[in-house]
Amino acid sequence: MLLEVGFVVGTYIGFRLSERHKRASKTQKRVVMEHSKHQYSRLKKIVPKKTYVEPHKLPEKYQTPKIEFVKKNKKADHYLKVSVAELGLATIRQFIYPPIAPLYLGIFTYNLFPLYRRAERSLIRERRIGRDVLVTISTVIGLATGQYFAMGVGCFFYYLGDKVIILTQRHSKKLLTNTFEQLPHKVWCIIDNVEVETPLEEVHINDIVVVTIGEMIPIDGIVVDGIAMIDQHALTGESQPAEKSIGEKVFATTIVISGRILVKTEKTGQETTVSKINKILQNSVHFKTKAQLWGENWAEKGILPFLGLFILTTPILGTSAGLVILSAHFGTRIRVLAPLGTFTHLKWAYQKGILVKDGRALESLMQVDTILFDKTGTLTNKALSVFKIILCDDYGEDELLTYAAAAECKMSHPIAKAILNHAKASHLTLPNLDDSKYQVGFGITVSIENRVIKVGSARFMKMEGIMLPDKIEQAMTDAHTQGHSLVMVAVNRQLIGAIELQSVVRSEVKQLVANLRQHGIKHIAIVSGDQSPPTKKLAEELGLDDYFYDVLPEEKANIVEQLQKEGKSVGFVGDGINDAIAMKKANVSISLMGASSIATDVAEVVLMDGTLHHLTDLFDIAKQLETNLQTSLGMSFVPTAINLTGVFFFNLGYTTAIVIKNM
Repeated sequence: MLLEVGFVVGTYIGFRLSERHKRASKTQKRVVMEHSKHQYSRLKKIVPKKTYVEPHKLPEKYQTPKIEFVKKNKKADHYLKVSVAELGLATIRQFIYPPIAPLYLGIFTYNLFPLYRRAERSLIRERRIGRDVLVTISTVIGLATGQYFAMGVGCFFYYLGDKVIILTQRHSKKLLTNTFEQLPHKVWCIIDNVEVETPLEEVHINDIVVVTIGEMIPIDGIVVDGIAMIDQHALTGESQPAEKSIGEKVFATTIVISGRILVKTEKTGQETTVSKINKILQNSVHFKTKAQLWGENWAEKGILPFLGLFILTTPILGTSAGLVILSAHFGTRIRVLAPLGTFTHLKWAYQKGILVKDGRALESLMQVDTILFDKTGTLTNKALSVFKIILCDDYGEDELLTYAAAAECKMSHPIAKAILNHAKASHLTLPNLDDSKYQVGFGITVSIENRVIKVGSARFMKMEGIMLPDKIEQAMTDAHTQGHSLVMVAVNRQLIGAIELQSVVRSEVKQLVANLRQHGIKHIAIVSGDQSPPTKKLAEELGLDDYFYDVLPEEKANIVEQLQKEGKSVGFVGDGINDAIAMKKANVSISLMGASSIATDVAEVVLMDGTLHHLTDLFDIAKQLETNLQTSLGMSFVPTAINLTGVFFFNLGYTTAIVIKNM
């Protein structure tokens, strides 16, 4: 048996020395070849060969980065199969036909090479005694004492653990990594006013792509013709399809469920939104949670005590008992269970339209006791609405609104949209424009039916020499205190009235505040650039604890820091681009910018549908993850306790201990 141990160790050492020799030879050959190429290039210009791309395959920019997974999975499958063969041979040698020993020994040696490599790396490169070192010691002693069947069972579970981790990672990423595999290889493009079937890799920016019912949109772009209902659930988590028409953005991997659209290409391949989301999630699963780090730290610290206990008890209780003690170490279960829990919850979050860039954010969320909401665009909708129309001449509301809407009909900014939506709701017919002149930031001048219409701010009217009546001046003051804005309307240099616009609180906010209270959030506040009265009013309406007004974007970070100095753990919900400094200071940052800006969004968590509907879901998932991790860590210690109790009081066997450990 000792000769067998010597054979295994000697074979491994010889193999490693041979590997080093081959590596050194390859390095030397590469140096010689590079030198030769350099000399040759001085005499003759080198023309690079054309790269052949198989026509049935998509180019690299469209392919899922799964090569690493394929290699790992293939290797895990191989050694798992070998371990099954080893277990079979071990069973035959131990219980049926001992002369099969040479064949068993060859398979055993080959199967343990990866384990011995890891142990070597741990001892020599990392200078520590890791879990793999304990397993290596177990295999050597098990072989030396004739525990062949137990060794076979142990190797099988060791490689099964590797396979489970790989499949878990793959399963958790599959929702995203399949996206490019689903893209069509060919699309229809408009070329010289004719629809031409074109390979996807040949689609470039500004090309017009035709997408019809049932087809997946292959690129990010702008709709230039047509109207369609788009299923965006896989990207944003929205349960209802979104209607898209001219001027609106659409994204790769979303599906047209009705209609037909022409899309002007803006991004392809790895530049698309879904590709960037994919990369973010590929990175997020590699972050270890604090609970996992705590468990792994204790597992690392427990190695030497277990090794010491093995050395002390083996002379007294025997080698079988010593092997049980070595196998009782809990590091393996933490290695499998903790990542499994994190991966699963990241997947759940994404399925609900929540992109978690850093897995640790879910864990940190459970320590948050204070939430800061940016007001504009977060608690309120980005879209404005008409609050009221103020008249100061003989014109009626419909007439004033008609002139204002006609002037703004070609504009796409929020003020124009609010006026146009109100005119549409009032069923007004807009007259044709004779001509128009637009001054950026101030207002617009148009000619309608031989009348000069001016629509814009008070400053614009004053610049045009149009006086503001006292009624309008008072309305401006009142609107300002409420956080509203006024758009002035003048006809032939006479102010006929104004349209008062307001931002509307999101419908989901009141219920959200109640849900956050249930999740243990003690302090909820607004941060706003508005004046005190409208900010205070909104805080009182929503039942919030505090409000901060007249706050500049760069000052939001100071508020976060001040709350942290008071001992609070702060979550900031806002704009992941304009609120970047405050978000970096916060313990957890959450953005509503949605799918289109994830590349520049600094937030750790992005609500993909651009609303607050799923914020409660985020806290629910974080709570479930915390419970899951605590349970997993607790379960990791149960087999250890059973095995240690069994070996000292019930003469527990090594094979039984291995099975208990891996249950």
